[in-house]
Amino acid sequence: MPIEPPATSWDLASARMDVADDLVAVGADLEPGTILSAYRLGLFPMGLGTHGRAPIGWWGPVRRGVLLHGDLHVSRSLRRSMRRFHVTVDAEFDAVLDGCADPSRSGRWITDDIRTAYRRLHDLGWAHSIEVWEGEDLVGGLYGMAVGGLFAGESMFHHATDASKAAVLALDRLVYADGDPRRVIDVQWRTPHLATLGVREISRTAYLTALSEALELGPPDAFGA
Repeated sequence: MPIEPPATSWDLASARMDVADDLVAVGADLEPGTILSAYRLGLFPMGLGTHGRAPIGWWGPVRRGVLLHGDLHVSRSLRRSMRRFHVTVDAEFDAVLDGCADPSRSGRWITDDIRTAYRRLHDLGWAHSIEVWEGEDLVGGLYGMAVGGLFAGESMFHHATDASKAAVLALDRLVYADGDPRRVIDVQWRTPHLATLGVREISRTAYLTALSEALELGPPDAFGA
């Protein structure tokens, strides 16, 4: 089971979740207890500076991207692609971080501070990775936080067609393995890429309601050890 870190000294609960803006607070730190508290309140960190540098912004999108139980759409091409991939969990967390933080990627935001923070959370049992392999090559993956019945996806990457989609498909199977519809996969924002997999948008209010129910659950078996 994950190890509970020391509680944060920051009052993240005072973030303005009633504003019509995805950015709801600025500041604080990236200590494990701070980040964990944020997820439990519906927030996640992303720097406001160039390529994700400080100051830290805390985000709670007005329209939240989620992949809910039963919503996953698997295309014929993805089914074909899955035949050449195999998937692991937490086998190469650092390599997945490297792939997601690749400085050549447009819109990159994963700084060294973010990498360090999530590596610490991985060591404590909260942050997890899914790796997609083609033969012996790591060709895609994702990482995120498993907090109760919530899996909050942070970033994904691919070096082969459909590899990041394969990671999402694997995540869906792992999170919803017990068929409990109260579980939630949070992807932050709905992108055209994620929309093809069945990701929908829900309001901030609806997300917070779903989050409160998800947090009452234990983590999926794949992430609970």
